[in-house]
Amino acid sequence: MKRYFLIFAAFIGLLSPISCSVDDGENFHFTPLRIINAELPESFVFGGSYDIEVSYIRPDDCTFFNGFDVLQVDNTTRNVVVIGSVLTDESSCNTLEEEITTSFNFSVRFTGTYTFRFWTGEDTNGEQQYLEIEVPVVPNAINQ
Repeated sequence: MKRYFLIFAAFIGLLSPISCSVDDGENFHFTPLRIINAELPESFVFGGSYDIEVSYIRPDDCTFFNGFDVLQVDNTTRNVVVIGSVLTDESSCNTLEEEITTSFNFSVRFTGTYTFRFWTGEDTNGEQQYLEIEVPVVPNAINQ
């Protein structure tokens, strides 16, 4: 038994120098990205599912698309923000101001009119600014 323990201990000793270390510091942070345009249909069909195209500005080459934050304010109001991750361990970032278009899927679950509020940035007073688009919901013709 002692022999197996010594072999195991030697094996672990050999692996120790090549083990991974975890850096405690974060090398990125999240930031909202300015939306400049959104493409929605003229109306939704109740129960339907839609890809909503959103164009946003990538400010520099240290910022990358991370996803959407779609906050349900009430049944038919959504605040939409594009979330970017910014590398913080880069020594310099080149300004791009690149327009990028991506999309998210949206399912219609309520009747009435949906109001989408797409985050476009802040004004000079620090007030949040939004592009608002309303889309009415029409009944599903199959269910009539």
